[in-house]
Amino acid sequence: MHAAAATKLLLVFVFKSMVIISHASSLRFHYINYHNLTTKTSTTSSSPSSSSSAHGSHDRRPSFALVRRDAVTGATYPSRRHAVLDLVARDNVRAEYLASRLSPKYQPTDFFGSESKVVSGLDEGSGEYFVRVGIGSPPTEQYLVVDSGSDVIWVQCKPCLECYAQADPLFDPATSETFSGVSCGSAICRTLRTSGCGDSGGCEYEVSYGDGSYTKGALALETLTLGGTAVEGVAIGCGHRNRGLFVGAAGLLGLGWGPMSLVGQLGGAFSYCLASRGGSGADDDAGSLVLGRSEAVPEGAVWVPLVRNPQAPSFYYVGVSGIGVGDERLTLQYGLFQLTEDGAGGVVMDTGTTVTRLPQEADAALRDAFVGAVGALPRALGVSLLDTCYDLSGYTSVRVPTVSFYFDGAATLTLTARNLLLEVDGGIYCLAFAPSSSGLSILGNIQQGGIQITVDSANGYIGFGPATC
Repeated sequence: MHAAAATKLLLVFVFKSMVIISHASSLRFHYINYHNLTTKTSTTSSSPSSSSSAHGSHDRRPSFALVRRDAVTGATYPSRRHAVLDLVARDNVRAEYLASRLSPKYQPTDFFGSESKVVSGLDEGSGEYFVRVGIGSPPTEQYLVVDSGSDVIWVQCKPCLECYAQADPLFDPATSETFSGVSCGSAICRTLRTSGCGDSGGCEYEVSYGDGSYTKGALALETLTLGGTAVEGVAIGCGHRNRGLFVGAAGLLGLGWGPMSLVGQLGGAFSYCLASRGGSGADDDAGSLVLGRSEAVPEGAVWVPLVRNPQAPSFYYVGVSGIGVGDERLTLQYGLFQLTEDGAGGVVMDTGTTVTRLPQEADAALRDAFVGAVGALPRALGVSLLDTCYDLSGYTSVRVPTVSFYFDGAATLTLTARNLLLEVDGGIYCLAFAPSSSGLSILGNIQQGGIQITVDSANGYIGFGPATC
């Protein structure tokens, strides 16, 4: 359809950011209003009762808002394009880090001279979402980076022998009534992958990162205030030596698949909803995070088994069997998305990665199918790794295909325009997929946006839907 003709049309459709089904979808193409792509989605209640919704009035689980990185650091950009270029640069580093970290040939950084290290990659671009957490009693409010690939919770502490700049004042354990050091011989201390004994017999922890950044200090039990809910006796690291560019955060909130993460300590489940990106990604309203299990399983949610990678047990993998564009399933090599016995490949869920990465064969096939399906929409110059771009500024509505992920079994995740296209400039939109440098696939936060995702790590499942945000 020619742009001039398209501007004369007014198509009214209810915009849904994502559709989740357990069988073949009838939704193959999606008509969108160009202006809707820059409008925030609103939260809808599709749960059968408030007790099954993360935001229900009877749900007393700890919950709090997610905040995007730029809202904490105060970063400003002269244009949307500059913001996207910065985002993509961080994203490239994060994706390359994950490809290296999740490779069977990965060797942990031996920064402290011990054989085993906890590696998270905070400085490798994973700090896209922050939460506001109260540390101690009375609580000292701190911004912590949310990291689903890390197990240790830590915060910079006084006296700080080596610290980086952060947005909030340093936490002083001497002012907290509930701070309690952990002894070196305790079971909690032995749970750490890397620990030692201090001069006073206290448990010391060490966490190193891929670029030499690190945190080192004392392990302690402390009260954390999460969204107004005080949780006592949480094991955290009190970092007295910390080095790295941690983008203004006071520390890290580990949500990984391990016993020392906040998820492991609070019962093995959490849910989150990432607000769909409507522009540069600098909006304060980035979504929500709820810890613990709900009293009822949300009706209509699709549950997919999690896949454990023994080489990287902190990360959440899902089994994907294929991808579809519009009404066609792509013809791809069998087992392209499988996690191998030595820990290579697979599909990892990562909120720290923005643009979804696919093996080169899958990325090329998806791109070709998408370009063929949209027809004569005017192309635009690419922006960095985003090389499939369109100028939609002259349109009132356009027709784009859906993209479906087929999970092992019968579940299907069908994505519509908001989860496929990223605005990089006024009216210029690019397909938010890129090729992986390895066989690893990463399901990024654009594709996860706008839907309630529940991770039940204790039982080994992840649920998609039905609530949106």
